[in-house]
Amino acid sequence: MRKKLYSLVEKAEKNNSISFFYDWLIMGASILSILPMMFRDVPQEVTEWIETPTVYLLFFDYMLRWFTHDYRRKSTSKWSFVLYPFTPLAIMDLMGILPSLGLLHGSFKAFRLFRLGKLIRYSKSCQRIGNVFKNQKKTLLSVLSIAIAYIFISALIMFVSEPPENFPNFFDALYWATTALTTVGYGDIYPSTQLGKVISMISSIFGVAVIAMPAGIVTAGFLEELNKDFHEGEEKHDEES
Repeated sequence: MRKKLYSLVEKAEKNNSISFFYDWLIMGASILSILPMMFRDVPQEVTEWIETPTVYLLFFDYMLRWFTHDYRRKSTSKWSFVLYPFTPLAIMDLMGILPSLGLLHGSFKAFRLFRLGKLIRYSKSCQRIGNVFKNQKKTLLSVLSIAIAYIFISALIMFVSEPPENFPNFFDALYWATTALTTVGYGDIYPSTQLGKVISMISSIFGVAVIAMPAGIVTAGFLEELNKDFHEGEEKHDEES
């Protein structure tokens, strides 16, 4: 029974029409459940009519995935059930459901957008991107560490060298350093001293390099995933032939 439930909640294989229908049902419920957030004047009755069945359907899917997690991990250990709520996709599922179940304050209603995370399970492109970040995580974390260190150092220099009215608190300096490094520069906070302007120029130049590095890494990793899928498809085609 549990094995059949596992085949139901997992991405449908060929000729499995029931699982295919279930996949589309969950994807449709995920998208439909957030539509009321796009409009301000939706009557409460309409919102409840959409929200109630979809959130309970998504909660049902969460419980099924929890119940069959040991099959997914190919493990008979009881720890599989303990670990499931702490997996990234399970956390996203739960955070998207809790506001509608009344277990989180209404101010957290934006968490319902986490329901779109269910689409990751069914999208091959999202899975490829996830594999890219997983394979390149060490390199990306190295770039992120460099960026965070530079943001902190430049913010600290700016905070101690600029007049207090330019940067009233350290968070404002961090905000400026982040926007300068990403070459956005909103212009609401800016330095007025010569040293501050020099740091701004360095941040803009350094930011171009920092932003370009992860973009190149992700692109190369994505092309590698596409080539892998292409070769696997060719091998599968040769076996079938």
